[in-house]
Amino acid sequence: MVNVTLAEFSNRFVYAAMVTYTIAMITFAVSMAATRGRDLVPAAAVPAEGQSGGVAVATRVETTVGGPNDGALPPGRRSANIAMSITWLATLLLGVGVLLRGLSVGRVPWGNMYEFSITSAFAVSLAFLILSLKRDIRWLGIFVVVPVLLTLGLAVSVLYTDAEQLVPALKSYWLVIHVSAAVICGGAFCVGAAVTMLFLVADAGERRALAQKPYMLDWLARRLPPAASLDAMAYRIHAFMFPLWTFAIVAGAIWAESAWGRYWGWDPKETWAFITWVAYAAYLHARATAGWKGRKASVIALIAFGCFLFNYFGVNLVITGLHSYAGV
Repeated sequence: MVNVTLAEFSNRFVYAAMVTYTIAMITFAVSMAATRGRDLVPAAAVPAEGQSGGVAVATRVETTVGGPNDGALPPGRRSANIAMSITWLATLLLGVGVLLRGLSVGRVPWGNMYEFSITSAFAVSLAFLILSLKRDIRWLGIFVVVPVLLTLGLAVSVLYTDAEQLVPALKSYWLVIHVSAAVICGGAFCVGAAVTMLFLVADAGERRALAQKPYMLDWLARRLPPAASLDAMAYRIHAFMFPLWTFAIVAGAIWAESAWGRYWGWDPKETWAFITWVAYAAYLHARATAGWKGRKASVIALIAFGCFLFNYFGVNLVITGLHSYAGV
């Protein structure tokens, strides 16, 4: 049975979250415009991280929004604080929407592309907020909120499916284990990709400043932390999530044996999950290889994220296979 009332309330909370994320996006944009940019200087030499592959780690950099605090919060910092509070509210609203969607059908809320998309958007936002408890990453806010909004917009306009029960193959406790791991990885990979792209912007800005050459994205590079700090942050996010992605693939194989009688059948979803795993493994290996740190390794990380996105959208919407979502 489907509780239509709860399903309708879920939709309303998702729409409310979209409105709130839009307000947060605008406020983050105001914050960035009001932020006092730093002087672009080449990234300082940093010590190697022990003897484990020589991965460079930047010294800790305190990143502030809006410049030094002289007693009153600068406009940029004040707007960033407001934007963070709004993002917390939007994430809470979206979380309630996801929860109500699950309660309306009495199961975990990721049985189709719509449910998986709103849950993934929630995971991306939550990953950003949890990371913000450890580091000052208000500068990253707009680059997280925009993808979340785009994902939710695609979910409600293209991928929406009425609340309904699962197809028989999905009725397993492995759905909770396998898909929840994939959702968490998706949220972290999205944040990691955003940090990686911003590293490339900051790195290019510092290099051009050193060479005294103009840079089209100079305004953005000046509002970001030093490139070395961004590079180290991106590496830590990907290194932390890679084992969980490995677990997600292994859990999927065990579920496949239970559902279809084989651990691996080179279904399109399985194939692209493995390709994504190889790409992220190549990134981590590149980080441990002399001469492939920094920009070269970052390109590999973005290619890996592209494989993840294709596995998420392309395989489910274009390629027919055993993992095709119901209602899409």
